[in-house]
Amino acid sequence: MYILLNCVVSLKSWVTVNLLKPSEGPAIAFAKVIKPYQSSAWRITFIFSTVVTLLIILLVSGLYRQLVTEQQAQVDTHLDAEMLRYQQLALSVDRVSFAAQVRAADPKTALVVWQNNVDMVGALTFLPDDMPLLPATKEFPIFTGGPEKLHILTGGIATTRYGPVLIATRTDQFATLIENFFNATFWAVVFMLVLTLAVGYAFSKAILRRIVQYNRLSEEVEAGHYKTRLPLSKHHDEFDIMAKQFNSVLDTLEQNLLAVRGVTDNIAHDLRTPLSHLRIGIEQLARKPQHDVADATADLLEELDGCLATFDAMLSLTRIEEGQQMLDLQRVGLNHLCQDLFEMAEVMAESKDQQLTLSVAQEVEIQGDKHLLFQALFNLIDNAIKYSPDGAKISITQKDKLIVIADNGPGIDGADKERVFERLVRLDPSRHYKGTGLGLSMVKAILSRHQAVITLSDNNPGLIASIQFQ
Repeated sequence: MYILLNCVVSLKSWVTVNLLKPSEGPAIAFAKVIKPYQSSAWRITFIFSTVVTLLIILLVSGLYRQLVTEQQAQVDTHLDAEMLRYQQLALSVDRVSFAAQVRAADPKTALVVWQNNVDMVGALTFLPDDMPLLPATKEFPIFTGGPEKLHILTGGIATTRYGPVLIATRTDQFATLIENFFNATFWAVVFMLVLTLAVGYAFSKAILRRIVQYNRLSEEVEAGHYKTRLPLSKHHDEFDIMAKQFNSVLDTLEQNLLAVRGVTDNIAHDLRTPLSHLRIGIEQLARKPQHDVADATADLLEELDGCLATFDAMLSLTRIEEGQQMLDLQRVGLNHLCQDLFEMAEVMAESKDQQLTLSVAQEVEIQGDKHLLFQALFNLIDNAIKYSPDGAKISITQKDKLIVIADNGPGIDGADKERVFERLVRLDPSRHYKGTGLGLSMVKAILSRHQAVITLSDNNPGLIASIQFQ
């Protein structure tokens, strides 16, 4: 028995050292591991910039093709109109007047060259080779003596009554315009890329600063400072949502650690006395007369059974909470369940001159484990009888899927109504009443497995336990 007591104390020490002691392992600085250009924000920025660049290239390509097509259509329309004009002119005037009209043609509107039988009339001294008949066109260069020594023209041959006429128009200005357009587009895309990548890099650093802060605070938690919480900003962004959830996890962790500490303290407190009695009894057993050994052994076995019952109850509670214990599901009538409960508890109430009453409505059936449900309800009625004084009134009421167990005993303070469902919590500090402190924990675990909700409220005086089944 002394070894078992040492095991309990060792368990308490292990929990304190391993769960409550700050971690001693050095953490690698987050900022040294993740660089701004390695962050997801930077990758998103890079992908966004690439997609935008591709869209701009596609847009510019489409615009370029549209401009070229429009320019070609305008050139073709202009040349067709000039061809028709000179063909009609040749039909309406003589050769001399036709030549005069060709010489008077404005080169800014159209370059016109007529080849008669003797010489060339117009702006050129010879016709370029392989010029097609309009409406087909061809580009060709001409050299001038002005500042722009080379001009690019587009034109073709028009057949008239007086012979072939070259009709052409300048198109090199459009090529210059397209070149300027592409230059401007190129530098605009470069500027946009540089700007977006610079903004993305700065944005990544801003995000990393916040993440580094979170990492530093998480290292504090890892070191054992469980009261550390992540800060929340006024923006209510995704980082605040994450921080709020992380803080909630820390709250739960802190509560669980406190619960572990409370459980180990309660185990040590509850088992120390019976184990000490066992140890003393075993030491005195050899000195007792032979006829008293049997009675002493029976007392020691009773003490040992109480200790084992505590551990069995804890293991059973864990199996129920974790869903490891399979439920023997069947149709359970709440009316009959309350009647069985009344018959079992009536004798216990009469032994304390307590008045136990039963009020049931029509039969309502649920799907559940009849044995576990009876155990949960019996724990509630047993507590009501145990902690209520002699002559108290206790009632069991069933209406539809609601079962209410009420008494006029001492009741439970408001701050303790949730705490009594925790493991090994006993509101009787003197341990005047026998018990393991696991009864109400077992009740809540069983009811939770049956999707039922238990609520404790004041009866002024006394306590009301309400169980609502789904």
